[in-house]
Amino acid sequence: MSVVAANGGRHDAIDTFAATTMVCLCFFWGLNQVAIKVANTGYDPIFMVFSRSALAAVLVFLWCRYRGIRLFEKDGTLIPGIVAGVLFGLEFACLFVAMEYTSAARGALMLNAMPFWVLIGGHFLLGEKISVVKFLGLLLAFTGVALVFSDGLSLPGPDALIGDVLCLVGGVLWAATTIVIKQSRLTDASAEKTLLYQLTVSGLMAGLFLPFVGPLLRDVSWLATGAFLYQAVFVVAFTYGLWFWLMRRYPASGLSSFAFLTPAFGVLSGALFLGEPLTLKIVLALFLIGLGLVVVNRPHRRVVPG
Repeated sequence: MSVVAANGGRHDAIDTFAATTMVCLCFFWGLNQVAIKVANTGYDPIFMVFSRSALAAVLVFLWCRYRGIRLFEKDGTLIPGIVAGVLFGLEFACLFVAMEYTSAARGALMLNAMPFWVLIGGHFLLGEKISVVKFLGLLLAFTGVALVFSDGLSLPGPDALIGDVLCLVGGVLWAATTIVIKQSRLTDASAEKTLLYQLTVSGLMAGLFLPFVGPLLRDVSWLATGAFLYQAVFVVAFTYGLWFWLMRRYPASGLSSFAFLTPAFGVLSGALFLGEPLTLKIVLALFLIGLGLVVVNRPHRRVVPG
């Protein structure tokens, strides 16, 4: 059982509630690749980036108004907020387009290599040195990534590698967004304000490209529309908000230890809901990437002088 700090309802350890919530969140995030593939059948990917960002931005803004969260103070976050928003928009453009070519399972594995890119970027840009243990985690994860690229049996089409690369680039952009936030005044801003920057800028970016893509509407169905709303309303507006709430109350290192579940749920969801092949190489890649995530997120042991 965790001990609740007297200040602000903080917990010093992950309790049953937090653990259960994180498992559910990882499942919903893993299912997101499936939702994107389904929504792509009814809507153009760039149109979805625009619509998803716009709808989620409105919902987050209304939440901020309800909670009294200040958004328009001069706090030095404008420039990094725009940069983070551009990176966020490019990330999801890559991801949505990637799901036109590759499978949800392969995409989930490629995208969720993000923590390893953060580790590498932190080493070179933030002075956060990679320990021997974390380097081992990197090797495990990238061995898993190599296995995905070498698995010809799970290729959903001749252009699947294009989708794989786009998902990998999406993970790099996600990591770059994280580093920009950590290295700027955004780290002191509310999580809702940071998210609103990302949603607003990415929506405006996608809107500029709408005249050059199309058709915006494809085979629109209730299923495709439901998959779109699942992403915009549930994943972005609800689960991200719940994640931020947890981050304020529980240790970040403890929450991050659940990261390996997201690609696991993504692979399993692709097999269960879309009938994607679950080959031995994909399973082994999942194991290596998951193990790498566990190793990288393993908390440091502090030696207390006796």
